[in-house]
Parts: sequence; structure tokens; C-alpha cells
Amino acid sequence: MDSPSDFIRDCILWDKEKGEGATPYQLEIVDAVVSEGRVSVRGPHGLGKSAQASWLILWFALTRDALGIDWKVPTTASGWRQLVKFLWPEVHKWSRRLNWQKIGRKEFTTDELLARNLKLGYGEAFALASSRSELIEGAHADHIMYVFDESKIIPDATWDAAEGALVNSENAYWFSISTPGEPSGRFYDIQSGMEGFEDWWVRHVTLQEAVDAGRIGIEWANQRLEQWGENSASYQNKVVGNFAQQEEDAIIPLAWIESSMRRWEEIKSKRNEFAEQMGVDVARMGGDKSVIALRYGNWIDKLEKRGTIDTMQCAGYVKAHMGRNPGLKVVVDIIGVGAGVFDSLAESFNEVNGFEVDEFIFPFHVQEATDFMDETELWEFQDCYSASYWNLRQMLDPAKGEDQLALPPDFELKQELMKFKYSVKSNGKIYVLRKEKVKEELGRSPDSSDAVVMACWNPIEYGMESS
Repeated sequence: MDSPSDFIRDCILWDKEKGEGATPYQLEIVDAVVSEGRVSVRGPHGLGKSAQASWLILWFALTRDALGIDWKVPTTASGWRQLVKFLWPEVHKWSRRLNWQKIGRKEFTTDELLARNLKLGYGEAFALASSRSELIEGAHADHIMYVFDESKIIPDATWDAAEGALVNSENAYWFSISTPGEPSGRFYDIQSGMEGFEDWWVRHVTLQEAVDAGRIGIEWANQRLEQWGENSASYQNKVVGNFAQQEEDAIIPLAWIESSMRRWEEIKSKRNEFAEQMGVDVARMGGDKSVIALRYGNWIDKLEKRGTIDTMQCAGYVKAHMGRNPGLKVVVDIIGVGAGVFDSLAESFNEVNGFEVDEFIFPFHVQEATDFMDETELWEFQDCYSASYWNLRQMLDPAKGEDQLALPPDFELKQELMKFKYSVKSNGKIYVLRKEKVKEELGRSPDSSDAVVMACWNPIEYGMESS
């Protein structure tokens, strides 16, 4: 009962001469359902998602029913078609290949296995539309397992309804699997390790694993690469198994952001002793946050986030960091209340320390012109804001290897960076979407990404010209 991998190996009739059998990653994943309770899997098209789900349904139903345990398996998916055309036909297919002698009972009758329902003596597995969250919540049993197939766009309300149904179930399991889509929704939140979802066991089955297991042909993958291009959302979603926006004008690819965040812990011990530069984005209104980003060489520390604070408090936090980090350069967004923070710092350091403020404290004005050009020296930029985000893009390019900037694994930061898009203006300069537009999409200001951008912007080397 506690080893679905043994059930798959021993109770399904495999043609060994044809090399049939579950893949190593499939066996690992099904056993994780028992050991971890909540399992979320993403991967490329063709890795055997619905087959895996159907094996789990058959294992759960037959093992519980044999012991007289009250059980249920509610199944749902992003669309009803996925249940009707893929998941439940897979249940039927694999039920015909069960070793009934090994299982110790007769094969399913026509009254037991219906089109979208498996009803045995002590329980039932059944299909539910993901749009009917109230039906999901009504499922209760001594042993229960939710199966969310192609779960990338299952509504949040359905996830929440299932959560409510599991409150009083000690023997509760949850299996979610999908090809990824756009970086949004509950499946994405879980796969991203967003705060509050730490109790999920997350697995990304890679293209190479699927190729090695014989599930995907390398020729097919290469043809899709040629057809769609490596950075296209179609290739990243369907072939690589990564989340990707459909817009081709996103300034920083999601894969670059995730690569950067994975490196963060790896190079933490190698960071510089003192912070070199600080970006300060000051909250403009109640819902926004004041954020401080500290850069140690090519490593950004965990972001300091606070609600709306007055200019003196914010200036005080900045001065404390300057005292601990000799030579720290500070870049402050001077739009709105940030101007007060900059003025407070400038006045304080001029009076107390007697040095020129522009040696260490710099204003950041999004609309000012700049002489910054990209690394190819082909592109110019409409303004400082556009140039600063392109500069961050260049620092996050995985092609930089060990010099790639390492970002802290911060969900809000990731979410913000993905929303920025760019266009080429009629004057041939690159223009990056303003934070006000990003705020409309997010429902909040991109304070974290702006602070990181300023921590990476070199106001001395790149300069700013009056527009």
C-alpha cells in the first residue's frame, strides 16, 4: 500500500522485450506522493504525465479497497477535455494491462469502471470540472488523493477548495503535474517555492531526463528548437519545461532570473566583505514598500522591505549601512518622497563629514537622458530607467558564467522582473515599460526590482545628461 513504484513494476504487464516500463523519474515521483504527501511536477510535453496520474489512481483505489479502507480520488484538470480525452482514457488503458492474478481480484466490471468514474466497494475515483470548486471541497474520506492533471491554469479557488477538504484527513495525498505555461497562477506559485507553499515536494523533469528515458526524441526537440527558437515561450514551455511569458518583448527571460537565483546560495560564501553599492526605492504611498538592495560585487543581499516610512527614518537606515560598509555608494530614486531622503542624506554628510556628496550619494531620475550603450555598442536608450533595466539584463545573462549576477530567491522580485517589457522607439532607442504600467498588472509597485536596478547602476561610469 505504501509503494506505488512496486505496484507499477509488479502489477502492470510490461513487455520487457520491447523495453517497456516506467522511467526512473516516474518511479521516483510516484513514491514521493507517499513520502511527501504533496507532489508538484512540471516538465516538457511527452514525459508521460497522464500515464503517471492513471497509475497512481489505480494503485490508490485497489490497495485501499483491498483493505476495506474508505477512500476517494477526485481528479480535475485545467480543462474538461483533458479529463475526457486524456486522463480517464489512460485509466482505462492501464486497467486493461493490470496483472489481476497478482492483484488478487477479478478485473473491473462495466459497473465499476465507467467513462470517467471508478467505483469499487469502499471508494470512488471520479472526474470533476476545475471550475466547480464547491464539488472539490465536498470530497471527504479516511484516505483521499487529489489528482490535478495539466494543472497550470486550474483556478486558485479550486486549489483552495481542495485545501479545505484536506484539513481533517490524516491520510491525504495530492498529486499535481503539468507542462508549464505563463509564470502566474497557483501551479506556478508552488513550483517557484513561493512563501506559504513550502510543504510541497517540487520536481522539474528536464528535457535531458525525458530524452535519456526514451520518452522524447532528440530529433523532435531539435526540430522544435529550429522552428520556435530557444527563447520563445513555446519552446521553453513545451520542450524545456520552463515557465515563460508569451510576450516576446520581455526584457529579462524567466530562465535567466531563475538561473541567477539558483546561484545565490552557491556563491554566498564568496561574496565581497563589504557592500559596494546600495539601491534605495522609497515608498510613495500606503500600499508600496520602501526597499533597500545591497550589492556585494556580483551578489545581491536579501532585500530589506519596509512599509511606508518617513524620510528621516529611511535616511537613518541608509546611514547605518554606510557606517558598516566603507566607500558604499548610494543611489536613491528621487521621484516623489525619495527626493526628501536624498536631500536629508546630502545635507547630513556635507555638514558632518565635509566631503562632496556626489562622491557617495547619487540621485536616480527615471526620465533623465544617459550616454549608456549596451555591450554590443549598437543600442542607445530613451532614458535612464530604460538603460538601467537593460544593464540589469546584461548582468543576469547566464553566458557570463561565474560573473553572472546572483539575485536573492525573492518571489516578489521575480514576479516584478518578469513583467517588464521593452520596445524600440521611432528614434531607434530602446524604451522600457514604466513602473506605473507594471503596477497596473501586479496590483502593486515594482519596488524590489527598482531597488535592485539602482544597486547595479553605475552613475559615474554611465552618467546622466539633462534631457
